[in-house]
Formats: sequence, structure tokens, C-alpha cells
Amino acid sequence: MSEVKGRLFDYRPFGPRDPHETHRAATPLELFFDLVTVIAIASAAVGLHHGIAEGHTMQALPVFMVAFFGIWWAWMNYTWFASAYDNDGPIYRLLTFWIMFGFLWLIAARNDPSHATTAHRYAAGIAVAQVLWVALAWLLVPGTAVFFAVLALAAVTELMVPVYAERAGMTPWHDDHIVERYGLLMIILLGEILLAGSASLAKGGEEIGLTSPLLHVALASLVIAFAMWWLYFSRDDHLRVHTEHEGLHFQWGYGHLIPFAATAAVGAGFGVLVDIVTGHAHIPLRAGDIAVALPLALYMAGLWFVRDRFVLDGGARAVLPVFAVLVLIAGALMPAALESMAVLSVLAVFVRSVMATRARRRIRAES
Repeated sequence: MSEVKGRLFDYRPFGPRDPHETHRAATPLELFFDLVTVIAIASAAVGLHHGIAEGHTMQALPVFMVAFFGIWWAWMNYTWFASAYDNDGPIYRLLTFWIMFGFLWLIAARNDPSHATTAHRYAAGIAVAQVLWVALAWLLVPGTAVFFAVLALAAVTELMVPVYAERAGMTPWHDDHIVERYGLLMIILLGEILLAGSASLAKGGEEIGLTSPLLHVALASLVIAFAMWWLYFSRDDHLRVHTEHEGLHFQWGYGHLIPFAATAAVGAGFGVLVDIVTGHAHIPLRAGDIAVALPLALYMAGLWFVRDRFVLDGGARAVLPVFAVLVLIAGALMPAALESMAVLSVLAVFVRSVMATRARRRIRAES
């Protein structure tokens, strides 16, 4: 018993991890943190789904974006901190449950003197941002000009803290670990789309046939989710060139807000389509198609922004922007919009894969 107790409560130094250690993988604690994060994202997406279905898109969309930003930012800060300092000890685990990032950075500063200035900058910046968020929540009237001004200031402050802190010395984050963490969150978010598809089958019950609109929604959600997965997990490495150029990793890390939020919104869009088909929404079918098309196009554009414009060249680099435009056109104008978007998603995977393979062969031949 004493041996077990010692293992449970032993103190582990809070020093930096080796950014080049082999076989670095996500821990069960990080996966648990992802689960909590996705539950929060799903709640935000449900609000967007019902807002669109009730014809209040312009009111629901800003609320979703603000909520998603807050959830994603908490996840991203924890992910990058854990990549540099996660020791998986009991104190770290308890603090993760409490999730007080400023406190964690002060501990890192004490145990990693070489990055103490960076850690102190993180702690101070987070404290300033928290003051702004508290003022926003408790002192200001929602909807006023001052409220929106402080909201914007708080968001910009949050975004600038890592940029300012890392200038004093880059924290020892692990590139393979970070790529894995982002990929895991993407997989869970794609599950929200599959969940919307399964909901359409559940609502149809035994009445679903080959011509049932609910079956079309379910099949389209599967095809589009699989295509989105394939586009993200291509053979082209994320962060491959970003680690070689100072500052580009910020574009990759921050830029993922676009494909992450877009993926959650695609799931909400399919939820809207289910409500329309079952008569629970009072908006036209075309509005539901657009609710899928717009975030799907943003997803493709977001992948181009964080990866393809760096790792591809020639015509391959333009594949995702072109298909993003085609998806928007299909959602807004084509008769069988949902089916067209599903076909375009598959074509995007095929065309990009072929052109990227040719580009890689050409580069190898030239070298």
C-alpha cells in the first residue's frame, strides 16, 4: 500500500520536455481533455444548428464563433503547453483538471530557467486577458459598443500573448506531438458530422427507403466526412516547412481555427438539413444546403491556408481553393445540391491526391 501511495503522490520535476524525443504520443489525460473540449464544441454547434433552423442565422453565427473561439483557445493553449512541459505527474494532472494556465506557466518558469522569461510573459499576458474577460462578463452590458470593443480587445490580447512570449525564446514543443494532437481533435470533430448523419436515420425509423430524403442526408454526411478526413490526413506532412521558418508555426497553429470551426459547423449544417426534412424547421431546403456548403468550402480553404500553400506547388496548390468555390456554387445554385457537394468532395480528394503525387515525383526527380 505504501508503495502504491508513493507512486500516486510522487513529485516529478516540472522541467522542459525534449522537443526531439522519439515515440512521443498523446497521453490519456490529453485525450480526456479532448473529450471535454468536444462536448463543449458540440453544445456550441447545437446552438448554431437551432439558430439556423429557426431562421436566426445572423444572431446564432456570432454567438457560435465567440463560443468556439473561447473553447478552441483553451484547448490550443493547453495542447502547446503540454507538448513542452507535460510530465504526467499527479500535480500536473490535478492542475489540468483545474486548468489554471497562468499558474502552470509560473511553475514552468521556476523549473525551466532557460525559458523563464517566456513563461513569465505567458503568465502576465494571460492575467491581463483574464481581467478583460472578467470585466466583459461582470461589468459591461452585452450588445453595447463598449462591450464589443472590450470583446475584440480581449480576443486580440489572447492571440498576441504567445507571439509576444515566444519572442523571448521558443518553448520546447514537440512537432510530431503537436501534429498528432491537432489530428486527434479533427477526428473527434468529424465524428460530429457522422453523429448528425446517424440522427437522420434514427428520426426516419422504419420508414426510410431508397428515395427517402433522410437517407440522402445520412449518406451525404458519411461521404463528406470521409472526404474531409482524407483531405486532412493526406501524405503531405503538417508543419513540415513551418518548423524551418520562424513564425510560420503560428500561422499553422492559429490558422486551424478555420478548419476546426468549419468542421463543427458542417455537423450543425447537417443537423439543420435533418430538421428541414422532418418538418421541424421553417426555412427552405436551399438554406440547409448552404448551411453545409459554406463551412465545407471554408474547411477546404482553411486546409489550403495552414498546409497546401506551403507543401504543394504548381497546379496542386490551387486544388482546394478551386473546389471550395465549386462547393459554394453547388450549395447555392445546383438542383441536387447535397449530392453535388458529396461528389465534389470526393473529386477534391482524388484530384488533389493525383496532382500532389505527381508533384512529389517531380521534386524527387529534380533532386
